[in-house]
This record gives sequence, structure tokens and C-alpha cells, in this order.
Amino acid sequence: MGWLADERGLEKTAANYVPLTPLSHLKRAADIHADRIALVWKTTRTSYADYARRVSQMGSALRGRGVQPGDVVATLLPNIPQQAEAHFGIPACGAVINTINTRLDADTIGYIFGHAGAKIALVDTALLPLAESAIKKMQGPAPQIIEVCDRAAGFTPGGHYLEYEDLLAEGDPDFAWALPEDEWESLAINYTSGTTGRPKGVVYHHRGAYLATMANVIAWRMQLFPKVLTIVPLFHCNAWVQPWLLPMMGGTLVCCRDVTAKAIFDAIADEGVTHFGGAPIVLNTLINAKPEDRRPFDHVVEVFTAGAPPPAATLAAIEPLGFNVTQVYGLTETYGPATECLWKPEWADKTGEDRAAIKARTGVAMAMMEAAEVHDTKGQPVARDAAHLGEIALRGNMVMKGYYKNPQATAEAFKGGWFRSGDIAYQTPDGYLKITDRAKDIIISGGENVSSVEVEGALMHHPAVSLCAVVAKPDEKWGEVPCAFVELKPGHEVTEAELIAHCRARLAGFATPKAVVFCELPKTSTGKIQKFELRAVAKLMAEPQ
Repeated sequence: MGWLADERGLEKTAANYVPLTPLSHLKRAADIHADRIALVWKTTRTSYADYARRVSQMGSALRGRGVQPGDVVATLLPNIPQQAEAHFGIPACGAVINTINTRLDADTIGYIFGHAGAKIALVDTALLPLAESAIKKMQGPAPQIIEVCDRAAGFTPGGHYLEYEDLLAEGDPDFAWALPEDEWESLAINYTSGTTGRPKGVVYHHRGAYLATMANVIAWRMQLFPKVLTIVPLFHCNAWVQPWLLPMMGGTLVCCRDVTAKAIFDAIADEGVTHFGGAPIVLNTLINAKPEDRRPFDHVVEVFTAGAPPPAATLAAIEPLGFNVTQVYGLTETYGPATECLWKPEWADKTGEDRAAIKARTGVAMAMMEAAEVHDTKGQPVARDAAHLGEIALRGNMVMKGYYKNPQATAEAFKGGWFRSGDIAYQTPDGYLKITDRAKDIIISGGENVSSVEVEGALMHHPAVSLCAVVAKPDEKWGEVPCAFVELKPGHEVTEAELIAHCRARLAGFATPKAVVFCELPKTSTGKIQKFELRAVAKLMAEPQ
């Protein structure tokens, strides 16, 4: 028997155990960083004391309007301070936050409203027509709309709904936050772009979000008082937990409503931004910025890039501009980043293409993620030889609770005690993963997942289309874009422009095909479309002529 065989009197108590929650970061910051600036948007500066006060008012007001613990409150907002406040104010009353992708079509948003059962939706003035259209397509109770009018960006209220500031005025600044009694309680639900027509609701718990905040600090090499620019949409995996992370560090969240090269350079030069995350398209935007949009700055900016493997040439071009890039990889199901391309001191002498090639690796498991491996079809690790391919499998506290109202999909994703990512990779002898392909025909365009099945479904609604297939076509700006191959019905005609317009009316802009090829589709003897042949054609189309 061990010397601690008798553990009587060593139980959990209020003195030695508190459930982990990222809400605790803001409670602490409101005390010890009360006067530091927490949020920046144009001329607006919000201190941590005011931040916490407004969060308390939101939680109180939502409770006063009938929101109970476990209820869902949705947001349809760009990267503005109110979206950051919602990350704390909604769970402060015990509710679950559902940040919705503002680029989605009305039908999908209506589905999400209904599937999650949102009681209230905080909606930006510019997005009110989208929310109203989504509600018209719903079946079941619709959420109450609260208008968030971004006056700093020049908007004026529509006048038809209760405004956000009036909602806060209903609340008590001394409201006692409903901190979780169990750290497994649900904190957020985020809907994937999915690989089928309907997105899945990924549920986060307080423990996972808390540990993810710490993991990102380590991987991002953060010191106290960082300034983070909101390039990653706050609706996307809760901006990789950035809103919950910053109070822990006494940092500042610098909001960016419209992502442009000028906005990024201005924020770095004027606000002293030290960190931001974004897809490779953001890096290309900076590399190709007009001279008049560039601004000098005197510090190195730490950048997380994810969404698609960045080309080595992009990494080689961006770093001389003053950016240190770390590739991270993750999914909605892992609170955002789950692996990092950890840079080792022994690579300090690497330059040019050699340096960029290492930086282009997908990486190793981040701290707080127990393991990241590549598994074969039997669920066994493949050889670490940079040759054998398999599926990326992840395990740890930074994996979702599961898919809401979808136990079958949850069980499939967790088969064998690992989260199955659906992404194909190999593993190097020193343990680094490297994605080589995307499973299930996912197209990643500008960091957004596009379901080829969904795009094909939209095309098939056109009366002239007999058969179609959609694959990724390489694109310098977006990384990948959807490319459609179409067989027409006998006697029917339609132009490329007409089909693209047809899809644009049914899909988000990033999911709309950027090219249409009319041809007979290659098929197997059983009629299955051979997409690998179409990918080869799409790749040739993207090459310089």
C-alpha cells in the first residue's frame, strides 16, 4: 500500500477546488487590472472595470427577460466590442452562447436558430435583414431580436427592436454571475460548416475553454499585457478563445470589423498590436498590400495562421515584413488550435525555403491537448516516417463534449477513444504532423469550410443540370475555391455566369463556385464520379498559362 492509502479528510472542499471556467479570468482582471484597457474599437476605450460592469448588466438583463441557465442566446455580430462582451455576459447568467457565422445564408441561420433553440439573438444593424429572413424560414419558436447598433462605424438604429444599450440599462451592475457548479457544464455551441448539407452543433464546456486559453498563451509566446487584433472572426470557434484569454493576461482586444491590409497595418502602428490570427489569405493580403496602405512598426508581431496549410512561399515572404508566423491546426471541435508548429532552437540557422518548409508543417499537440497522432483505418498509429498516410486523431480536454442532438455523429467522431478529424496527414520522425489532403471533399476557402455536397445540391436545383461534381481549385488569394464540373440535360443550355448566379442566390459567397466546366463527368463502372480526375483538371486550370 502507498503512504497515501488512507485519504480520509482529503476531499474536495470550497477551499481547495473551484470548477474551471474562463469567466474567472474577467472577474480577476476587473479587480487587479481595473484601469487597464480591455477593449478598443475606433475611439472607444473600455477599461476592465467597465467591461465587467457591462457584462454583469447583460447577464442580469438576460435573466430578467427569462433566459435561464442552459438556455441558448445567439449572436449575429461582426468583430465589435459587443460580441466580446457577449462571450462573458451570456454565460454570466448561466446561458450558452451561440455565435453564428455572419456569412451564412438565411436558410442555414434559420436552421441554427431552431436547432439550438435560441431564446434571444443579438444582431448587428447591418445584419437585421438577414436575421429577419432567417426567422421567416424557421419552424418553431423564433428568438427575440436585440439590435446592436455600431454607431462607431457610422450605423444608425433601425428603430424596430430593443437596442443593446437599452438592454444593458435594464441590468444590475452588481449582478452575481452564475459560475458553473460543474466545469463540464456547457459554455458555447458553435456550428460547423460541415461536410453535409446541415451544420452540426459543437458543444464546448467551461473546462475545455479554460484550458484552451492557457494553451494558446503558451503556443503564442505571450507575455503580460498583449494587444490582440480580432482578425479571426469572433463567431469562429469563439475566435480561438481569444475573448476569454485576454483578461487572464491583462491584455487588450483591438476590434477590426472589416479586415483589410490598411486596417491591420494601422492597428499595429497606432495601437501597438502584438498578436493576431488568420488564414493564409490574410498573410497574402499583407504581402500584396499597396504601398499607401503600409505603415512602419518597430516590433515583431506574433501571428497564428490556420484554416489551410500555408504555402512555403507565403511564409518566406511575410516574415521579413515584421511578422513571426506559427502555423496551428484545429477544428471547431477542438476550440480552435489543437496543434502548433513548435519552433525549436536548433533550427535557428534555418533560412529561406528551408525555414519556410519547416514552418509549413501542421505541428505537434499543443499543451493541454493530450495527444495528436496519425492513425490508419484500423485506428492504429502509422509509422513516423513522413510517408505513411492516415487520419489525424486527437485526444484531450480541448475536445468538444459532442454534437448537440446528434449522438450518432458524436459516437462516430469519438470511435476508439479518439476524436477523428477527417483530415489526412503523415507524421515525421520527430513527431510533427503534416496535412497532405482533406478527407470527405472539404474545400477550405479563405479559412471557411465549404461542403462540396452542399454546393452540388444547389447546382442540382437548376433545371438544366443533369449531374455535377464540385472540387477544390487552387487559388492564390483564397487558398482554394469551389470549381464545378457539370453535365447538362439533353436539349438544355445554361451559361457559366447563370449557374454561378443561381448558386449565389442559395449559398454563402465563399461557397459559390468560382468556375464552371461543362463536360461529361468521369465515372467508375458503378457510376461513382471519379473526383480525383477532376481535381487534376482543376489544378491544371489554376496553373499559369
